[in-house]
Amino acid sequence: MAEFFQLSTAERLDALNAVADLSGLPPHLLEKDIWIVWTLHQLFTGPYAKHLVFKGGTSLSKAYGIIRRFSEDVDLTYDIRAIAADLVGDSDTPLPETRSQERKWSKAIRARLSDWVTTEILPRIKQSLEQAGLPATARADGDKVFIDYASLTAGTGYVSPAVMLEFGARSTGEPSELRDIRCDAAAFLGAVTFPTTTPAVMRPERTFWEKATAIHVFCAQGAFRGGDRFARHWHDVTRLDTAGFADAAIADLALARSVADHKSAFFAEKNSSGDTIDYHAAVSGNLQLVPHDQSLATLAVDYQQMVDDGLLFDEPESFETLLDRCREIQAKANAIPSPK
Repeated sequence: MAEFFQLSTAERLDALNAVADLSGLPPHLLEKDIWIVWTLHQLFTGPYAKHLVFKGGTSLSKAYGIIRRFSEDVDLTYDIRAIAADLVGDSDTPLPETRSQERKWSKAIRARLSDWVTTEILPRIKQSLEQAGLPATARADGDKVFIDYASLTAGTGYVSPAVMLEFGARSTGEPSELRDIRCDAAAFLGAVTFPTTTPAVMRPERTFWEKATAIHVFCAQGAFRGGDRFARHWHDVTRLDTAGFADAAIADLALARSVADHKSAFFAEKNSSGDTIDYHAAVSGNLQLVPHDQSLATLAVDYQQMVDDGLLFDEPESFETLLDRCREIQAKANAIPSPK
């Protein structure tokens, strides 16, 4: 069988269009998915693989099949114990004990992570692209790497022809497990070999609490610091609920506390009134998943943009239905007795 990236430009485009006809998925999303899996393969066959964990919405889609939407960004954790062993020592829960220590750790980790991305990851990606003769370039910006590829297809512009790798290094990424990952196109075109990989992936229960607390912060602030394309988090928590992982996460009080401990230490936030957001309260009976007023309108616009670009592979539910499902999850989470 021919490998996808060894095909001619015309043959690659024909392959994408053939899979699009068979699957009903947009060609530009199938194309980006192939680049994402290729990139993950480069990372998790490299010398730092044992310290990396693949996480976030893309991991839910690619590693677990929990969400039926296209997730374009690749979120990764580089184990804090590897990048900052001198700071964290032998602690099983490497968290700073004071705010001043957190500032010291975060400053050091940001500098080390940016240097590691620039001197280790970026050259490896560039070398792999050059050796394979692929039509793409790579660039770094702080803790991010962008792989800009020459797209053969076109969408609405909501999804760009670039794979963004965003690295973090203030957690261990646990719990995680190895999961096999394939390209979406592989199930529809057996005559072509597509990239595969087997990365360490964050367990969905932790991803639920990561996303639920991010939503809680949005509701408290009325904005999302990560920019646009944030409606995906609301979609994802409902799918985690459908798959049973929300219930498992809600029942795991130790995991909930662990996420709250980590976010309180490293990602302290204030609400719209200037008060510190209490993550521990959020995971023990005071979670908010449905925003109000203008922030609700902002969320509705972003959700519609996600729908319009075909990122939801199944028939999209209405925004009102999505909110109703989030209210149900919120009620379940807040019904769990607070830990003594």
